Amino acid sequence: MDVKAKVNELLQPYLNEDQYFVVDIQVSPSRTRAKITVLLDSDTGITIEECAGISRKLGNQLEELEVFDGQSFTLEVSSPGVDEPLVLKRQYLKNVGREIQVLLNDGQIRSGKLEHIGEDHIVITETPLKKPKKNDPPIEPAAIPFTYIKKSTIQVSFK
Repeated sequence: MDVKAKVNELLQPYLNEDQYFVVDIQVSPSRTRAKITVLLDSDTGITIEECAGISRKLGNQLEELEVFDGQSFTLEVSSPGVDEPLVLKRQYLKNVGREIQVLLNDGQIRSGKLEHIGEDHIVITETPLKKPKKNDPPIEPAAIPFTYIKKSTIQVSFK
């Protein structure tokens, strides 16, 4: 079993029966000190204290099991930052109602309000590039299949 799979297996008991979910696990081996980065999230967000608690428990287990054959390692457990792309359907669900930017596989960029998540797609109402005129037809929501999405990020507004 590779290290990433082992870390994922060891994390499962700490996810509080699906309260938290794993967004990503990255393992960067090194001759001197390996680095493990774990990104966790939940439907209501995850606190620094919760990440620290999981980090302590997981770190102790990794040391006990000598996952890196006694070599020292660095473990970082955190939530994805606002600049991290959405990768799981569950992340899209928790961000319904927010502004999103979607990079499609063909290079097009679509921006707008995330309205709905379907089984195999998202629905956004695109933000017009210029202020609509009185007689302009309303902007209809657009469905974008997950298979067309290369990368999606939530847009944070400081207005």
